[in-house]
Amino acid sequence: IDGAFEHCLVGRVSDGKVNPVLILRVSKYISAEKLKTVRKNAEAELSRLSLAGFVRSIVFTGEPIMRDDEIKLNRRRIAAALSCSVEDIVCSDQTHTTNLRIVGKADGGKGITREKDYSDVDGLLTDEPGVYLATFFADCVPLYFVDTRRKAIALAHSGWRGTVARMGQCVVEKMREAYGTDPADLVAAVGPSICQECYEVSEDVADAFAAAFPKPGQEREILLAKGGGKYQLDLWHANEIVLTEAGISKENIQVTDLCTCHNDCYLFSHRASKGKRGNLGAFLGICPN
Repeated sequence: IDGAFEHCLVGRVSDGKVNPVLILRVSKYISAEKLKTVRKNAEAELSRLSLAGFVRSIVFTGEPIMRDDEIKLNRRRIAAALSCSVEDIVCSDQTHTTNLRIVGKADGGKGITREKDYSDVDGLLTDEPGVYLATFFADCVPLYFVDTRRKAIALAHSGWRGTVARMGQCVVEKMREAYGTDPADLVAAVGPSICQECYEVSEDVADAFAAAFPKPGQEREILLAKGGGKYQLDLWHANEIVLTEAGISKENIQVTDLCTCHNDCYLFSHRASKGKRGNLGAFLGICPN
């Protein structure tokens, strides 16, 4: 673990068939600017998709728009990209909570090759090499954590409910409790998700954030009033605030500039697709060697 994150974009079609494969793998967290460098080639391939007109990415979790054999093939491709087996991947069971679960080799394959024996888990932690954590998104925020000293990791799902309940802080506290993690040793990332420009919320959500972020200036930093009881919410910065207040150095936090809603040709977005979408997968593991 060296603080660099690997991220995968998927959406290529081979021979005109609905047969997505990995098209890009980068050693550092991808930005919107870097995404533009592959746009032309990606668009040429994505234009050949024919699944109900809205499949633009690999489907991992069992969406009804794909056959079981296609889903299983996609899972094997993701495992190959991660240099692991599908039996090494452990999936969350997200319900917009701040519940966390420590997993290990004994949990391998849960949510893929065998049933999960847990529910209501929005974040996973491990310090076992060869275990790959998986969480799923379609506008909500993926949060990545790496303890560079104790070689422990965590991956969490943080929508507006998770963010207002400070999921990032919950993860840091759980890592401290389980592994003795010092936040000074943590590298974290706020992953691709919906940006403030695209994320309109109602007054009740805005009020919840104003109460959860009471320090001077914080409300203005994350909420933009539009009138009529509507606000634009900045989940990226809100999560960055949570992580810094949990003790992670700002220099050790990478914040995305890649919006799922603006880039719905490449990434699944619930809002952009009006619910006609699959899920993005976030993966994080400790290499066994």
